[in-house]
Amino acid sequence: MLTPTYTILYVNDPHASARLYGKLLDAQHVESSPTFVLFPLENGRMLGLWAKSDAVPAADFHGSGSELAFRVADDAKVDALHGQWRDAGLRILQAPTKVDFGYTFTAADPDGHRLRVFARTE
Repeated sequence: MLTPTYTILYVNDPHASARLYGKLLDAQHVESSPTFVLFPLENGRMLGLWAKSDAVPAADFHGSGSELAFRVADDAKVDALHGQWRDAGLRILQAPTKVDFGYTFTAADPDGHRLRVFARTE
């Protein structure tokens, strides 16, 4: 089985995005160049932030057609992160709410990438 190991987000300013994602992930980047920043994630995967202007082939999307989703332990953690992310200036697309799979909220980073936090209903 072939398993994806990197997620790449195309961003306007990789270093501005890295400051934001460093805070959200509570992580330090492990690679940095003028057009790319790379973060290791706890699960062994990597998150790359690549300048849209430098991506080859060109990144020609508008908005976000996918999400980065973060599963947390419980509803209280969803609410806590919602407050932290709102206070950090992320645009909240969906306030905390119950949906069929659990309790969730959705935010957007400055480049329009959707970020979902959820606690699963078991």
